[in-house]
Amino acid sequence: MQSSPYVLAPNSVSRIMFTVLLALLPAIAVQIWLFGPAILISLAIATISALGFEAFVLNLRERPIWPAISDGSAILTAWLLTLSIPSIAPWWLTVTGIFFAIVIAKHLYGGLGNNVFNPAMVGYAALIVSFPVPMTQWAAPDSLAHHYLDGIDAIHYIFNHRLPDGWSLDAISSATPLDTLRTQLKLHHSVSMIRQMPMFGQLAGRGSEMVALAYLAGGLFLFTKRIISWHIPLAMLGALALVSGIFWLIDPQYYASPLFELVAGGSLLGAFFIATDPVSAATTPHGKLIYGAGIGILVYLIREFGAYPDGVAFGVLLMNIAVPLIDAWTQPAPYGHKKDAA
Repeated sequence: MQSSPYVLAPNSVSRIMFTVLLALLPAIAVQIWLFGPAILISLAIATISALGFEAFVLNLRERPIWPAISDGSAILTAWLLTLSIPSIAPWWLTVTGIFFAIVIAKHLYGGLGNNVFNPAMVGYAALIVSFPVPMTQWAAPDSLAHHYLDGIDAIHYIFNHRLPDGWSLDAISSATPLDTLRTQLKLHHSVSMIRQMPMFGQLAGRGSEMVALAYLAGGLFLFTKRIISWHIPLAMLGALALVSGIFWLIDPQYYASPLFELVAGGSLLGAFFIATDPVSAATTPHGKLIYGAGIGILVYLIREFGAYPDGVAFGVLLMNIAVPLIDAWTQPAPYGHKKDAA
């Protein structure tokens, strides 16, 4: 017996998770092409750690292990965290971040569906606050790196922090465009002068702008598959563009353009893959708009006036706190009833 043509089969958790993982593959492929295969090693470490921590905690809680580790949620958390930190991060940094994401942010709140905060961003926040130095050591694109870090060299560096003889960390790493922009502005250089540096490309950082566009393609794929709605990405990116545009019009030599802010850092990854987390994000249509806009504003304020070059993680976590209030304010009235003024 067939169901009505207007009744849609609900998405299973595993189908949603693995569709999101599929949408991340273009950005991962571009990152491998431009920055080398180190990201594959970090993804493997994160995935194994996430599944291990998931199974360990489920065993302690006397819950079934296989259904939880096979639904893809732990793997997705691992991938999002890994893509948010340097691909050449030492193994222990990745494992520590996964511990905070899976054990602290997810299971201490009751597991999947009960977490108040985005687990991947909790892991990121714990790492950036506790280990700021390794969190700033990003792989340089092959076009700028003095040495190519192949798979074997990446394994040695990630696990033993050892490079081939005669190599230095500066030969394989570089600061992010956002970090470079902040540093150079403090030295009283103008934005136009800073954008002439070799590490900057047409839109943002050389190489990283192509990865960001791959995230955009993956996000649009999720939208066409109805995994995410347009509300949060559009509100977040729109608010980020609006606020950055105001400052840019006031002083274009001190503030970067809205296009740079949209492509640099984790803006597109955050808008389509992180802020849209169905558990920790707002759920009502109007609430999603408020939630996304709040993240976009916070991202810009943290970038420009905060202590960290990118504010996606903290913007998401701060708005996670406000989600219950946002949903309460924007909950539509039941059909045939007026919404209470209170």
